Amino acid sequence: MAQIDAFFKLMHEQGASDLHMVSGQQPILRIRGEMEKVKYNVMGNDELKAMLYEIVSEDKIKIFEETGDIDFGYEIPGLARYRGNLFQQKYGIGAVFREIPSTILTCEQLGLPGVVSKLATLPKGMVLVTGPTGSGKSTTLAAIVDQANKLRKDHILTIEDPIEFVHKSQNCIVNHREVGLHTRSFSAALRGALREDPDIILVGEMRDLETIALAMEAAMTGHLVFGTLHTLNAHKTVDRVIEIFPSSQQAQVRSTLADALKAVVSQTLFKRIDKKGRCAALEILICTPAVRNLIREGKTYQIPSAMQTGKKFGMQTLDDAILDLLNKGWIAAEDAYVNCIDKAKFAQFLKKPPADFTDV
Repeated sequence: MAQIDAFFKLMHEQGASDLHMVSGQQPILRIRGEMEKVKYNVMGNDELKAMLYEIVSEDKIKIFEETGDIDFGYEIPGLARYRGNLFQQKYGIGAVFREIPSTILTCEQLGLPGVVSKLATLPKGMVLVTGPTGSGKSTTLAAIVDQANKLRKDHILTIEDPIEFVHKSQNCIVNHREVGLHTRSFSAALRGALREDPDIILVGEMRDLETIALAMEAAMTGHLVFGTLHTLNAHKTVDRVIEIFPSSQQAQVRSTLADALKAVVSQTLFKRIDKKGRCAALEILICTPAVRNLIREGKTYQIPSAMQTGKKFGMQTLDDAILDLLNKGWIAAEDAYVNCIDKAKFAQFLKKPPADFTDV
């Protein structure tokens, strides 16, 4: 057993989402969104490096020492998987670990709207799940893929860095590929995927122009492609995809994206105040013919209005989702105000003026 496993077991027992280990500090857990120190000695650089290198492969260590940071996966059988990142900082080595539960929660267990689980049945196209780091994108995607795994008879191919949720083949065949271990890059894996007879492709992160272009191509050639982006809402996601391309190509990209994109699910995670745990507010954009026309014509600023009028298709804005959680008594008014789009709409729920003077 590796020495660091004791911290992972503590992390699991405390229900922490992340473990921070940094030279010159005590270990720190993120529990329900807040940082809490572990009662342990301050760790020196050499002590921490020895502890971390025990669970990292030699190839990854070599890359880390050349570049200063590296992503990797680690698993404790019977407990959980962990997504790790090593990095160099001013006082030495540092690491952050995110726990990936061994049990994949269903869409129903996560309380996702019915339209989100239906995305697993789409025959083709591109579905993007977006949000800031730590907002639960991987958990939502895992639930959708699990739904497809149970309902369909297809080949599911995942491309991740590192592999997070592990799906056992049920009605579908599921193959997991890890960037840096099984393939050189996301784009290389996507190029190869088109020759590997997949029906569903999960791209862990759309980081660059080439990966996004290949994902759209796969969606346009009859595959169902799921991917993630670090964007804050649905219409900004559409803008981000288009703007990553050179201006000379953007008109063509708008047309291609309008045809390829099926849905955008953008989520924000909140700490619950009624009980321990967290919950997600989801903004859902379904690409109806009206939405496709807005994308094609470059009128993405009108997408929020289309979402307001498209509730019968399962669409909802982030503010409506946040207001629903607030009315249920699940989240604090202060958290709702910080994360909403229309500040004036939520200011009435505050007991005192907002702390952020830029919103006044």
